[in-house]
Amino acid sequence: MNVNAGPATATDSPFTAAEMEHTELMPNYRVDLRSHASPEYQKFISLNPVHDWSLLSWKDVGKPYEVKSVAQDRKAWEREHGTSMDAHTAWTHFNQSFHQWFIKDVPAEIAKEKAEFFKSLKAFNFHQIREGIGDVVRIHLWNYVHRIQDGVWDPRGKRALFEGLDVQKPRILFLGAAEGYEAMQLAAMYPGAEVVMVDYDEYCRTTRFAEFPDAYPFLGANPCTGSPQVYYKHNFNIEYVVDDIRRLPFGREFDIVLSVGLLEHFPDEIKPEVVDWHRRFLKPGGYAIMTTPRNQLRSRLFYQIMADVMNHTYRELMTVQQMGLYVYENGMDICRHGYIKVHNGVVARMR
Repeated sequence: MNVNAGPATATDSPFTAAEMEHTELMPNYRVDLRSHASPEYQKFISLNPVHDWSLLSWKDVGKPYEVKSVAQDRKAWEREHGTSMDAHTAWTHFNQSFHQWFIKDVPAEIAKEKAEFFKSLKAFNFHQIREGIGDVVRIHLWNYVHRIQDGVWDPRGKRALFEGLDVQKPRILFLGAAEGYEAMQLAAMYPGAEVVMVDYDEYCRTTRFAEFPDAYPFLGANPCTGSPQVYYKHNFNIEYVVDDIRRLPFGREFDIVLSVGLLEHFPDEIKPEVVDWHRRFLKPGGYAIMTTPRNQLRSRLFYQIMADVMNHTYRELMTVQQMGLYVYENGMDICRHGYIKVHNGVVARMR
């Protein structure tokens, strides 16, 4: 499916490069046009901690942390069907659950959950009190992670990871694209890009991508001057393909092959194949870019508290050393790596 946006309006394009360094909280996300190079943000970025990947071993880094808590609707589905939930169904459930949080008017939801909680207190309804505490905690946590800290999209961190690639008007393939955020950020940084997004859940194309906010600003570069420029979803050349990655008809034709939160959903015996999905579509000299959630205490707590939203599929949390070792041992040379807030990131090329 080719995505052809209609004419832009002032409502669709509320920000320009004149508002560099501007940040603003919207009801369900943060606008952030601040520079990732600012000293205030650098504390969130650690780039290239490993000097020689050939000297690193699994004995040094250990194995990733497996998230064991499971969403209640997955448990209910498995009780009903008498079998483990298959990967496609699990991904579909996750997408639908996750998207419902992305579209929440968070301040309104916080007020609503507080009101419901105090109502249950007055009624001495202990079952509702227990559930209400969980609802209040989850919406406050989502507010902090996604709006206040901007840890899910993390535009400054992603720009730090993506900068300096030797490409012009690149062809970009996004594997497991969901709403497609990171490919659009790349397209803003490297103008004239042609983007192909791939996901095997139709819901990602028709809902997660389709409902991505038209007014969300991506800070990138002006192709003529190199100076900052703001882009929006309607500015990008995007094709969205609904298919299994293993059946894609493409050859080695992309300058960048990207995945975000893909590698950690597969056990060790499948990870070489996942890395190969990136390699098989790359032009010579092209870049594979991958991110995974970081293994840190706050991430473990997040996936525990938000289990009903997040934990429908097999999931690991990794250190950047663990993630990079999977990539390096499976035939890729690592150009840049590090962590940005709650994500690890690796930029690699074929060896």
